[in-house]
Amino acid sequence: MKVYQGFEAIDEISNPVLTIGTFDGVHVGHQKIIQRLNKEAKKTGGESVLFTFYPHPRMVIAPDNHGLKLIQTQDEKIEKLRRMGLQHLIIYPFTTEFANLTAREFVSEFLVKRLKVKTIVVGYDHQFGKNREGSLAFLQEMSKQYPFEVIEIPSHEIDEVNVSSTKIRQALELGDIETANRYLNEPFELTGTVVHGNALGRTIGFPTANLDLGDALKSVPAKGVYAVQVKLPDGRLLKAMMNIGVRPTVSNIPKVHLEVFLFDFSEDLYDQRITVYLLRRVRDEKRFESIDALRAQLQEDEKTIRSMLDHLVG
Repeated sequence: MKVYQGFEAIDEISNPVLTIGTFDGVHVGHQKIIQRLNKEAKKTGGESVLFTFYPHPRMVIAPDNHGLKLIQTQDEKIEKLRRMGLQHLIIYPFTTEFANLTAREFVSEFLVKRLKVKTIVVGYDHQFGKNREGSLAFLQEMSKQYPFEVIEIPSHEIDEVNVSSTKIRQALELGDIETANRYLNEPFELTGTVVHGNALGRTIGFPTANLDLGDALKSVPAKGVYAVQVKLPDGRLLKAMMNIGVRPTVSNIPKVHLEVFLFDFSEDLYDQRITVYLLRRVRDEKRFESIDALRAQLQEDEKTIRSMLDHLVG
């Protein structure tokens, strides 16, 4: 997959088959569109193209109160689209000036003149352009003026999955990781750098890798203990348990920490990038009356999660 930042150094794309959207999460609804895009490209001898935006439009249109948490970082989105077989990804800088383009200007200037698009694939309810004036009907009307075909993904194909990025974010906020994973068609992931913590876990027999995501906009699920798998930089996939929370037993500071205890593992991971795949939420975070009570609960958590992961991933 070729990735372009705007139209800088963009290659000549043969017979572009294109769709448009933010695609936050690349959930099962988005996946249906990409699959259809690839199918049409193969059928016509063309190449599949996604025209997407960064930053997220809501961050530009309402910079002071967008309240947005992204399901995926840019790197995660790019990797998922790559796995899906997309051939070209255009990430266009979303600015106030771009937001003010009319749908007609966007189609004529960007899609027709610059990309020479041959086929546009969109969902039945897709909207774009200033005041969201672009629509399926608008594109069909424009196709009479310009040499491209419009392919609609009908309502029954989109609606049957009953999913949206908003629903996934809501599920994450509730700690309903199973619903989020079902909508994503794969485990929700957190990728970050292992940083030094206060080493308390080591003193009670549960040394943890403390994760710094490096992206304040990345969605983080509700506080609690999770059954997870961890992918190391060398590709190994290990079973682990994760705590997301403020560590109320040992701290009064309301900062959320991401801590992972990898089973049967003792290597140094400091300053390395790891990916955590969240599979099940086991319990809420809670405050214990003593360190001994915390240790006892963690031992029970480990037993529960080891058994759970043996069933889930073998």
